[in-house]
Amino acid sequence: MTAGFPVPHADPRDRLAGAIPKLRAFAISLARDATMADDLVQDTILKAWSNIEKFDPATNLDAWLFTILRNTFYSSLRKTRREVQDSDGVHAASLSVKPDHDGHMAMREFQKAFDKLSPEHREVLILVGASGFSCEEASEMMGVAIGTVKSRASRARKRLAELLHLKDGEDMFSGTDGATQAVVMRTAAAGF
Repeated sequence: MTAGFPVPHADPRDRLAGAIPKLRAFAISLARDATMADDLVQDTILKAWSNIEKFDPATNLDAWLFTILRNTFYSSLRKTRREVQDSDGVHAASLSVKPDHDGHMAMREFQKAFDKLSPEHREVLILVGASGFSCEEASEMMGVAIGTVKSRASRARKRLAELLHLKDGEDMFSGTDGATQAVVMRTAAAGF
């Protein structure tokens, strides 16, 4: 030792193991749980080891390690605040997800019915329905009167509802969410 300072080692990694007892005590004071503290120390040593090139040997290694441990602790704390404690599985058992096959089945049925429409009806539904163009814009693109666009769109929707065996006023996608509807309409537009 010179002037009260430890002799610098060639590689600070050689001093990591000596810092573990102090790191563990600090981790226990933060986490209030020995198991979590051990995990924090392990994560700290791992991060320090893999980022040792960022350590300035002219600075205090313990301070650097304590900073890593503290930041790791608070990062994990923020993450766990978003998690739900469910050790007995009650919360998980109450969760449900709509099956993917419903959207696929609706898409197949829609695609079959859509393919049976005349080219004029498919065109108007893609322009006015799926692509979101106004009747005026669609009439310009199609080279027909606005009334023709409105008439074709009405007849196309009615025919599509018949092909899908929908009752008057029943939504084509009742029971499906907005995301599924958007995918169906985009896919139909792309298939045109």
